[in-house]
Amino acid sequence: MMNKSAIVGSIASLGLALGIASGQAVAQMPHEGIQHSESESTSQFERIEQPLWLKGAVTVGGLGLIGLELWWFLLSKPKSQKAKTDRGIQEIDIAVDGGYEPSRVVVNAGEPVRLNFYRKDPSSCLEEVRFPDFHIAQELPLNKVTPIEFTPDKPGKYEFTCGMNMFRGALEVQAANSPITVRASSVDNNGKASAHK
Repeated sequence: MMNKSAIVGSIASLGLALGIASGQAVAQMPHEGIQHSESESTSQFERIEQPLWLKGAVTVGGLGLIGLELWWFLLSKPKSQKAKTDRGIQEIDIAVDGGYEPSRVVVNAGEPVRLNFYRKDPSSCLEEVRFPDFHIAQELPLNKVTPIEFTPDKPGKYEFTCGMNMFRGALEVQAANSPITVRASSVDNNGKASAHK
């Protein structure tokens, strides 16, 4: 029996010999024959003139699509919404359907926040939402509202993403600039006052 290295060596030598032989055959062909066959193959195609209006319509359509893509990816602003305060908690509903709607939420610093995520999209990417700055990762069951509660202490822009980091939203935390006033009608039965702006 022959060993494997002898078989591989024989196949390699045969391939090398065939490669050299075919190279010599191509090198020995006259240049006229090669040029003649090239000219025959190119003469099979004919140029078809298109009407000017069709060229213009294709150009305008292409420029329109380029402009739409630029607007969509660079110039369109994310939909923003300010959270509404109810009983001392800033609350907002966020629909999860091919992204986050609204994708930008504005809240005040130092006040509790409740984000109610309602997932409509069955894709596995949107099964989870993550707030890396607040160390929150929450699963979002399909067709259910999932509340996420936390209190942002510092003003700034904090990103939230899906589990695969493909879909993104932003939580914009603003400093409380206006003074807080306490109204006499906002005192509850325990004698505690709630703050209203």
